[in-house]
Amino acid sequence: MKAIVYEATGPSSVLKLQDKPLTAPGAGEVRVRLVVSGVNPTDWKSRSGSGSKSLAAPKVPNQDGAGVIDQVGPGVNGLNEGDRVWLWDVAWGGNEGTAQEYVVVPARKVVALPEAESFDTGASLGIPALTAHRALTSNEDGPATLFPGALAGRTVLVTGGAGAVGHAAIQLARWAGAAIITTVSGDRKAELARRAGADVVINYRTDDVVRAVREAAPDGVDTIVDVNAPANIETDLQVLKPGGTVAVYAANPGESLNVPIRESMTKNVRYQFILTYTVTDEQKQHAVTAVADALAAGALRVGDDHGLPLTRFPLEQTAAAHDAVEQETIGKVLIDITPAP
Repeated sequence: MKAIVYEATGPSSVLKLQDKPLTAPGAGEVRVRLVVSGVNPTDWKSRSGSGSKSLAAPKVPNQDGAGVIDQVGPGVNGLNEGDRVWLWDVAWGGNEGTAQEYVVVPARKVVALPEAESFDTGASLGIPALTAHRALTSNEDGPATLFPGALAGRTVLVTGGAGAVGHAAIQLARWAGAAIITTVSGDRKAELARRAGADVVINYRTDDVVRAVREAAPDGVDTIVDVNAPANIETDLQVLKPGGTVAVYAANPGESLNVPIRESMTKNVRYQFILTYTVTDEQKQHAVTAVADALAAGALRVGDDHGLPLTRFPLEQTAAAHDAVEQETIGKVLIDITPAP
């Protein structure tokens, strides 16, 4: 089978197309023929490392993907050959990611993809949607999982609403009943955020963000899903409701957050830092279940019409796909692996 492999960290040029032997699933595992692989910022950051460094074993990049179960290992129940599925955290803690034609994964990382949903949607879930779920459930007195009505009466501010996590946060918050405010950097991104379902869209480059948020939510917002806390912290504290939460899920290497202590104390602010790979098993299961339910309800959609444009590359151009994500291409970057059945 064809696979993208890297044997040392470094620039995207370390990614090479190779032939790999096809392996059978063991107990509790399934083998999936991948149709689409999704690329996230953590994929290129992991590949780049902190400079050129040889690896103990070759690695296949990318965490997210969607495809069809090709073979089921012993002891697996509820999954069958031919099932359409989406995958999460595939490369975490191992060497096998989704930038290859087939991958063997633990059955718990395989989730049914409804017939009405595309493989593109399935490959776009994973890291963004699971991160968004944790952010939206990080409020101290909020729900541990999302479902219709779970966030009724609450207001969420999503900074960077046109990004993959921001897009998922808007859609999940809408499904759960929240009022949604988002900030973006331009007219194109503003239109995408509206298509995703945001109630109020603010251009932070031209608008007074504090004034606009206060007009939309006079009592303040309950939760802030923040893509750039170092730049937004002062604004966050001005619009956050007492007892509210700032959920921080993104950072550049070596970046720090300077927290205004007194202002945070006054409002009893909670800061929740999020890396979806290392949340608790219970939090991850809540997220996977809720995302699957939202998907089945038609609440998670991708593509330009739904606020998340797709940029595609063939498998042999995985390096270019990584570069596109690093260059902050708007929307979701996908890699076509094998033809859809």
